[in-house]
Amino acid sequence: MLIVSLVLSVLVMFLSSCSSDLPVQRETRQAAESVLTTQYSIVFVIHGDGDYLFHDNSGNEHEADEEAVASAIMVAKQNPHAEVFIFHQRPSRHFLFFFPLRDGEFYYYRNGKLISNELYWRDQKQSDLEPEAAIYHRFSVENRRKMIRVFIYCGHEIPEFDGAGYDASYPDRKFTINNFVNGLKGFKPDSVKFDLMILSTCYGGTPYTIGALGSISHFIIASPDNLHLSYFDLRSLERLDLSLGKGDLQAFAKKFAELSFERLIKNVQTAVSVAVYNADRIQKFLHSVRKVYDNTLNNLKGQKQAVLATMEHCDCADLPAYSLPNMNEGVEIFYRQARFGKSNRKQIHSGWECWKEEGDSMQPPYNTKPVPK
Repeated sequence: MLIVSLVLSVLVMFLSSCSSDLPVQRETRQAAESVLTTQYSIVFVIHGDGDYLFHDNSGNEHEADEEAVASAIMVAKQNPHAEVFIFHQRPSRHFLFFFPLRDGEFYYYRNGKLISNELYWRDQKQSDLEPEAAIYHRFSVENRRKMIRVFIYCGHEIPEFDGAGYDASYPDRKFTINNFVNGLKGFKPDSVKFDLMILSTCYGGTPYTIGALGSISHFIIASPDNLHLSYFDLRSLERLDLSLGKGDLQAFAKKFAELSFERLIKNVQTAVSVAVYNADRIQKFLHSVRKVYDNTLNNLKGQKQAVLATMEHCDCADLPAYSLPNMNEGVEIFYRQARFGKSNRKQIHSGWECWKEEGDSMQPPYNTKPVPK
């Protein structure tokens, strides 16, 4: 009986510590002056329910999602005129093997100060970011002044179809670009677009993905190729009051992409690509290739998983159907070829990534030159 009583006491204490009513949350009200000075709204969703372990050039192990959370917290602390939401989607866990624990952690900073840190339940059925959006609306500043809105997603490649198994804890649950975009709509008024969307994943620069994100954002930053869990350099988001003082979002996006690119080429030997997409200017190209790309996706949806596992990505410019005169309009790309392998001679990338289907006729690699010895 004594042991049972002790276990129950520990259980009550443990579960109460997981309550959303953490002490810091009781201080959610700030003076009206602080609300009026909030000019930027930044939302981070960091997916951690999967394998995010990677090694640097020295062989040191890193957990990419944990490091992304630390970087996001630094961004929050260094922005005196911003509200910052950080959602960390964690693996499902249990206490004493039977009692499920909250599998999401949330931080809310306003004007550089921590207002709330709480655990929350991720959606057990769908993957449309509904729990995160509900928390966002509970804390977001109702400011009549137009704020600059930035959304950052860090995680694995978001599938364009199927999407089962994206969350390791919920293998039957699906998460696709459509789920993602539907979820993003819950973070903004219907008539308002995000000013900047940062998609820190592998293979984010496909016509379908960028087209979907372009419907709800003015500018998108993404990696057309493999990002290798290194993630983008988030330090450019610190002190937005200085870097975005004149509101030139395109210049800011280009600088963010350039600094992330410079960090990546120092750390990895594989191909590195970071692109900035102007959602208005890319529409002509997307309209021109939409049917071709949709046909490819429809063909892939009918393939077995074993076949899909053998499919490869490629620069869209390597496929004749996509190599159009307006292909580069509205796209700024930072690219470095791989230091080894069959693609180490490819020196330029279009900024668009496609699926290479069996039977595709490949034209000579886009604007390639011999690598100087």
